[in-house]
Amino acid sequence: MDLPSVQRLSPPGVTLLVAFLAFTSQWLFHYIEPGPLRKGDAYLFNTLVTCLLICYWRTCFTDPGRIPKDWQDRVHGTEPGSPQSAAEVAAQSNRWCRRCEAFKPPRAHHCKTCKRCVKKMDHHCVWTANCVSHVTVPHFIRFLFYAVASMAYLECFLYGRAAILWQKRSLPYYLGPSSFQLSHLFVLCVVNSGILFMLTLLLGRTLWSLAVNTWTIEGWEIERHHTLLRRARVLGGFLDGPDGVKVRIEHQEFPWDVGILSNICQGMGTWNPIAWFWPFARSPSVESGLSFEHNEIDDPSKPWPPPDPDRLYRVPRSNLVGDGFTKSWNIDDFKKRQAADIARYEDADGEYVVRRRPFHERLEQTTQQNSDPFVDNADAIETDEESDEEEKPRGRTTAKDDAGEEGWRNKEGERLADFGVDEVADFYDEDDVPLAELIRRRQAKLQ
Repeated sequence: MDLPSVQRLSPPGVTLLVAFLAFTSQWLFHYIEPGPLRKGDAYLFNTLVTCLLICYWRTCFTDPGRIPKDWQDRVHGTEPGSPQSAAEVAAQSNRWCRRCEAFKPPRAHHCKTCKRCVKKMDHHCVWTANCVSHVTVPHFIRFLFYAVASMAYLECFLYGRAAILWQKRSLPYYLGPSSFQLSHLFVLCVVNSGILFMLTLLLGRTLWSLAVNTWTIEGWEIERHHTLLRRARVLGGFLDGPDGVKVRIEHQEFPWDVGILSNICQGMGTWNPIAWFWPFARSPSVESGLSFEHNEIDDPSKPWPPPDPDRLYRVPRSNLVGDGFTKSWNIDDFKKRQAADIARYEDADGEYVVRRRPFHERLEQTTQQNSDPFVDNADAIETDEESDEEEKPRGRTTAKDDAGEEGWRNKEGERLADFGVDEVADFYDEDDVPLAELIRRRQAKLQ
């Protein structure tokens, strides 16, 4: 059974878990002190549970959004096929999806489970069998809020009754609840406490992402950018691209954080605070996820994520030497660059992908081949190598899909694949740009 098939079991499984905690607990309260819930408590608790289930089902079954083919023209309000719109979009995002064979809007990523690019993708959630995206994130936040609120309310009911039983623990067993009822109460306390703890952490992290408008994948991109800055500081401000081109790495601020209130309103899809909590609130529109307000701390024409030498387009080189009439292949230089720089392999779809070796391996090999090391800090290699080792889970062997630079992990040991992203399509998003599109970009720059 493949992973998508297993994920389809999540919605009914989570629904059964909610029913077990919410409804069997109220049945149990009829048989243990101080008795069933009061009417006011019962109405409020069941209302929270109902809101929880509505928001959860909307998170599961709402389409995470499809990117229209003419999204560039919708953003800029020009006629379809207009050269001006293509130039503006290229300056804004400059990101090509090799799977969809189309430009991706800002903040969009290709989900390997949904098999398409998803607008403002946070992650693909296995517990909802759906992407948490620009369209579904308001439902996801409401679901977490009502889950934490209802489970915290249930926690008070459970431990209040457990405290009474503990106070009367010296009474004969026949005056108290049965063994089955005690076991039921114990299981409810353990399961509810564990899930409440995890969901509280998840809600806190999600609300923080909402407030700063920086979602999970974008947090990974920010940390990746900081890693490149650290590497560049050691190497004089430049890093080598896959074709030997020197790329200057400069600090760039995350462009979509436009203030806490604006971030919240953008993420929830409305300026109405009542709608933030309303379970039947409308999903954000398609157009609202195609472009986003820029904070203009940096030049708005700079793309996000920032330039990364490992994601640059690989220009094929002829490796020819001679006087222009008599030319021959410089095989030694080609093999040396190939061994130090890239590796080719065939992915699961039968498509050949060029992957760069991890940075510390390339840097170490380069310094060993050169008689004069070009690094200012001798600890640079060890620092990157140690960080890579720490980021790999213990006991895990390095597989073929871990060998490339796109297998880089952040401080929490997460890579893009852990968020449900198709790494080949999203990390190497500049490999297969059609020649016509490259010519159009060049003409746009010359205008």
